[in-house]
Amino acid sequence: MTTLVRWNPTRSLFNEFDRLFNAQTGAWDMPQTWGLALDVIEHEDGYTVKASVPGITPDNLNVTLEDNVLTIKGEIAADENVEDAHYHLRERRYGSFSRSLRFPVDVNAEAIEATYQNGVLSLNVPKAEEVKPKQISIKVNA
Repeated sequence: MTTLVRWNPTRSLFNEFDRLFNAQTGAWDMPQTWGLALDVIEHEDGYTVKASVPGITPDNLNVTLEDNVLTIKGEIAADENVEDAHYHLRERRYGSFSRSLRFPVDVNAEAIEATYQNGVLSLNVPKAEEVKPKQISIKVNA
């Protein structure tokens, strides 16, 4: 049977040995920190940030804003391992995750709203009043 492997110019013999060693020792089972994919949408009044966090209860999420940097942290507990289990495939992630992003303008930390529905964390992050566009009325002199 032939296996097709994508060519990667940065791959080296050492990487292959590490990959082989980790697969044989089960090191790929060990929890690790992983990133969190985000969608960030800018509106005139602020930002909407969405993060897919399926299988996590809102109690296991920590959302903070400090110095215009929004940080979302959490942890997914691993399933209990079955003694002498031989996994054929194990792709579900577990362990801690963290993601931070800096907003390009000042935001109003006091007015941030967070909702959680069907495994999606949604944050409404309003811009600070001083950075919102101001409508200037024009007076007509008769």
